[in-house]
Parts: sequence; structure tokens; C-alpha cells
Amino acid sequence: MASTAMQRDGALPAFRTDDERWAAVVHHDHRADGAFYYSVRTTGVFCRPGCAARRPRRENVRFHATREAATAAGFRPCRRCRPDAAGLAEQRAAAVARACREIEAAEEMPSLDVLAAAAGMSRFHFHRVFRTVTGVTPRAYAAAHRTRRVRETLARADTVTQAIYDAGFNSNGRFYATSSEVLGMTPTDFRAGGAGSSIRFAVGQCSLGAILVATTVKGVCAILLGDEPDALLRELQDRFPKAELVGGDEEFERLVARVVGFVEAPALGLDLPLDVRGTAFQQRVWQALRDIPAGATATYSEIAARIGAPHAVRAVGHACASNAIAVAIPCHRVVKRGGGLSGYRWGVERKRALLAREATAAGRERSP
Repeated sequence: MASTAMQRDGALPAFRTDDERWAAVVHHDHRADGAFYYSVRTTGVFCRPGCAARRPRRENVRFHATREAATAAGFRPCRRCRPDAAGLAEQRAAAVARACREIEAAEEMPSLDVLAAAAGMSRFHFHRVFRTVTGVTPRAYAAAHRTRRVRETLARADTVTQAIYDAGFNSNGRFYATSSEVLGMTPTDFRAGGAGSSIRFAVGQCSLGAILVATTVKGVCAILLGDEPDALLRELQDRFPKAELVGGDEEFERLVARVVGFVEAPALGLDLPLDVRGTAFQQRVWQALRDIPAGATATYSEIAARIGAPHAVRAVGHACASNAIAVAIPCHRVVKRGGGLSGYRWGVERKRALLAREATAAGRERSP
């Protein structure tokens, strides 16, 4: 039943329980390949969940977390599904990884036909596989890579134009069309470390320690948590060393109070205009995080599935770690498979405290 509910929500089953694992074996679910392996006592072999072999009797089946564990238990690999060899998902991931390296190394975006031929696939199949694995199209991946190169080259190039061309853009216009969304300001201002830009900020205190809230004209660009107010201010300065940092007035203090109020009482809710800067993939992850209701959690693999990139679990983790807007983009609601808490930019103890408060608040709302 739990597996069915997760499928209705658009996420893949987590295969945490033996019932979910057995259901995957019964339905030859290739999505479970690599998540676990199963052995059959009467045949002495172990298989992938998606193996097309005849269904074994449940009482003869054991589950193993890895192929090494199955081998150590005395089982040999199935000759049909070859669980000791790289699976289809692994082969596709490796092909996409090679394509990504080719895109990054090329001065100009390789054609889809060239990338597909190198991967041994048709152009249409390769496009679909690439998007499944990375969460973005090859062209979007290339654009994101060029944008990262622009960020790196803006600081050392003689001119903005040189930085844009060095990064692989064929024209100024193509980059300028998206520069504000990607950089949060014009390329000239970004190259100058934010010079000419005004960022309003204020530092307050909450039960989790110091909290800094900063905004541009677009919206909230940072919510930082920490132990020392000075350290938070230095972090903001490091992001935009030449921007004009302006202390907040009384109206701005009320914004900070709203954020603090949400930290202390999640039931109040928090709906702020955000100045979100990141790659297309990061922004998709961050939007998925905002869709997680207070009092609920999701695993990294579930988030990957919800954005249509079930194999991009590690990339989802990197996107969470890159989030600079605490609580408003609730990366604290993402947990490891099994519910365990993983790293959090502002400390695991703060993550635990935020989740506990939200769970308590959600419980009170459900109470009659």
C-alpha cells in the first residue's frame, strides 16, 4: 500500500521494506535494479529485481543490499540478468557522463547527432536518456556549463565580452537574455563583485542562533543561520564583495521578524518573493523543495523522481547544499532513505530542530 501511495504522488518507491522489494520482484520492476538484489534458495542464484526469470516462491527468496552481499552469502549471479555486470541504468549513466564531459570540453556545443553516435544510441533515444539521468536536456546542460564558465572568467577576463565568448557563447545577446536570472545582476556588476548593486540586510536572533536576511530589488537573496552574526555578515560580503550593503530600516526589520516567526512557529507559514540564482536543474530542485508541506519530508531519491530525473540523486544533494535561502527554500525537509538526517548547510542539529517543530505544528493542526 505504501508503494502505491508513493506512485500516486509521482515519486518512485523507496524499496525500504521487504514487501516493497517483493512487489518489485513480482512485477519485474527495472526501477529497482541497483537498489537491491534477491537470491533464491532453491536455485542458488541471485538476480536483479527486473530479471525476467520465472517468479520464485516467496519463502525461498532473500534480499541483499549489494551484489557483494549476495555473493558472500553463497549465491552465484544469474546468467539471464547478469547482476554482476553493469546494469542498463548504470550503462546509461556512464554514457551520459561521457557526453557531459564531451560537452564541457568542446568549444562549441556538439550536435545531438554527434553525442548520440558516441553513446551508441539514436538521437531521440539519447535525448530522452540524457534528460532522464540529468534532469535537463543536452542543450540546457551545455548552457548551464557555459554559465559556470562565465562566472569563472568574468573575474579575470579583460572585458565582459571576452568572458562571454571565452565561455562558449556565440553572441552577447544570447547570454544577456538570461544573465539577470542566472547572475542576479548584469554581467558588468557581477564582474565588479556586485559594485553598483544594493543589498539590504539585517541580522536577528532566534532560538537556532543568529539569522541574517538579505534582499535585492527582486526579493530575498539570502537567509543564513549561524552562531555568530559577524560570521554571517562576512559570508554575505564574500558573495558580493563590492556590493553596497545597506542596513535594514524599520520596515525591513518586520521582514526579518516574519522569518524569525516562521522559524519559531512553522504553522505561521512563509511566502516571500525570492531572488533565486542557480542553474535550471537547481531551480527545479528548489521548487520541488518548496512544494514539500511543513511537517512532511522527502528523500533525495523522491525529489529526483518528482523533477523527472530519478537517477540524479547525487545532483539533487548538491543542489540542496547550494541553497543559500534557509527555511524559505526548505532543504531541511530532505532526508536520507530510511528517514535519517544527512548534512545540512547550517548544521544537522538545526535541521533536527526545524523538523521537530514542523512535525509538532502539523500534529496540532490535525488534532480535533
